[in-house]
Amino acid sequence: MTERKTKVAVVFGGRSTEHTVSCLSAGSVLPHLDRTRFEVVPVGISPEGMWVIGADDTKALEQRDRELPSVKSLVPASGGALTPVQPGVALADVDVVFPLLHGAWGEDGTIQGLLELADLPYVGPGVLASAVSMDKEFTKRLLRGAGLEVGRFVVLRRDQETLTSEQRDELGLPVFVKPARAGSSVGISKVVDWAHLDSAIALARKTDPKVIIEAATVGREVECGVLEFPDGRVEASLPAELRIVGGTVDWYDFDAKYLDDVCEFDIPARLDPDVTARLREQAVEAFRALDCQGLARVDFFVTEYDELVLNEVNTMPGFTPISMYPRMWAHTGVEFKELLTILIETAAARGTGLR
Repeated sequence: MTERKTKVAVVFGGRSTEHTVSCLSAGSVLPHLDRTRFEVVPVGISPEGMWVIGADDTKALEQRDRELPSVKSLVPASGGALTPVQPGVALADVDVVFPLLHGAWGEDGTIQGLLELADLPYVGPGVLASAVSMDKEFTKRLLRGAGLEVGRFVVLRRDQETLTSEQRDELGLPVFVKPARAGSSVGISKVVDWAHLDSAIALARKTDPKVIIEAATVGREVECGVLEFPDGRVEASLPAELRIVGGTVDWYDFDAKYLDDVCEFDIPARLDPDVTARLREQAVEAFRALDCQGLARVDFFVTEYDELVLNEVNTMPGFTPISMYPRMWAHTGVEFKELLTILIETAAARGTGLR
């Protein structure tokens, strides 16, 4: 008798502003899953929150020029029009869920809580780690509490319109104004003149009523992948450095990430060996400080004095063809198909519940 395949639901899309990026990630992951080991069920969530079961065909999830894919472009497995299904129906008889959701209503602990209640093992960190890593304020507070260096920041809650003069003096210029709970550089502005601060806050609040304003850190942007193995080992990848080229933009915004060819990457990053070692060590420390499981991408600034400043921790980093997480692990010796297998097997070994 042949061994039963593990049934894996790949969930993507979602209600966040990163819907299209999630679809790109799914379009990259689906064809690289080991079909000798896994039976795959593609499950899309529309921007309105409708769950659908799509055909196992990635063509609808490919980027075409500057047009990004959406769950609405899927072809259903049964043919015809997309038919809404309940989450319980979409995930029926599934062994492991791969929640490839980026941003709110997915990466922030919400689907993790749903899967815990359903007793369904899933790829990635649990409810707490997902929630605090999605919220840039609490990410920084917990990392700082663990003795790791983070930049200066101020949080504006719903009832706070703008910075006080004292806060402006503390942060200095330039600053980055961000939705506190979003990713993929959606809603972010670089402010070099206080006259533009309020419009930047208004833009960020289109995504999230809670806004974080960060002092700019002068340094090289370096990322590091962290991976948990089925036996419980946690390791860090070789780091990657991001460089903006061409002079058209000076920071890594949404268009630079996904639409414009203005970025170059050094993998591994050209750092002194001792800096690389410290960076990889701190990436694992950050992973543990936030109680992560499965995977995370940890983003740093490396200053001219080789000081490390942690920027963000992403608990479901992109898996698109240009995404750094799988590329860093490929350079570390773990190819894409093997990486996906490790993530799924780690999730199955961990199970659900308190751990």
